[in-house]
Amino acid sequence: MAFLPLDLLFRWLSGLFSIALIAGGIYILRLCYSGELINFPVDTWRERLWLIAGWGLLVWSIVGFLPIALLRRFGRDEPKMYRTVDATRISRPDGSEIHVEFYGSPDAPPLILTHGWGPNSMVWYYAKKQLGDRYRLILWDLPGLGKSTKPNNRDYSLEKYARDLEAVLGLVERPAVLLGHSMGGMILLTFCRLFPEQLGSRVAGLILVDTTYTNPLKTAIASPLLTALQKPLIEPLLHLTHWLAPIVWLLSGLGYLNGSMYLTTEISGFTGRETRGQLDFATRLGLMGNPGILVRGVMAMLHYDETATLPNIPIPVQVIVGRTDIATRFSAHQYMAEKIPDAELIVLRPAGHMGLVERNMQFAEAVRSFPIA
Repeated sequence: MAFLPLDLLFRWLSGLFSIALIAGGIYILRLCYSGELINFPVDTWRERLWLIAGWGLLVWSIVGFLPIALLRRFGRDEPKMYRTVDATRISRPDGSEIHVEFYGSPDAPPLILTHGWGPNSMVWYYAKKQLGDRYRLILWDLPGLGKSTKPNNRDYSLEKYARDLEAVLGLVERPAVLLGHSMGGMILLTFCRLFPEQLGSRVAGLILVDTTYTNPLKTAIASPLLTALQKPLIEPLLHLTHWLAPIVWLLSGLGYLNGSMYLTTEISGFTGRETRGQLDFATRLGLMGNPGILVRGVMAMLHYDETATLPNIPIPVQVIVGRTDIATRFSAHQYMAEKIPDAELIVLRPAGHMGLVERNMQFAEAVRSFPIA
């Protein structure tokens, strides 16, 4: 699951819920076994309820994900985390190393996929299966995530990643189409500003998926409230998350076990029609990133604005959006499609921010419809 400012709030709520479950269970059981709530042997229904409540909270804290998962349908092609041996690494001046993987025929048109912030290139499970027969797929892990190492200078800006994308682009000998999901789309638009001379020569087109052109707080659901909370709440939470990164990572793991991270992933990324495996896949991918690194990328997004770049993109652009995406709203994609001279808007229904997983066949069909030499 992509890690955007809205997801930061969800992760903290999940962490607080995890603490409440464990602390509540331990507290009730301590009172029970100390004799303050019940007397042994237990002989009244009230005493039994207190004992059941205490143990129930503790059990919920470690297997609460099971009922949530079992209530989802089982899909015929559940996503799996896998990589290929056809890979290379690119060393960058800041000390980071980019892990790049290749799928499909070397003679096929190149399609470079840039994932969102939080997961890594394994998020492209369905794209690898459904598009690898037509394109030369080039997947890379953003430095600091997946198998790419973090930069020594702690630079997690959109500009840094756009320059990294330019290095990945250097691996292909013919014009490529760039596809970016969520923060990946932001990186593509930043690339267009930094490297306008490459648009039309080395870059044949862009595919922007569930992304935005400005500070994502301004284009998420409840944007007036979120923008008002940026300075007094969200930015302090980002700094707190950075300072307490190991604890936040532990609480996120507990949130996975008790099921609260399942629920936050579903709310922010899906529509409730996802399969059991898709929900688990997106949740586990979102938990892989170090919170200390993730918050640095979110801080960079809060200063992101490529509004002025949109009218200056001279190549074909496909804008794909899940109709009920709450992280980057439909209206933001309409705006991008209107401002970019040669843009087509494609809507996935029903789909949220993770439409590339939940509506993977629709997504693949949309990408296949994009004109590429």
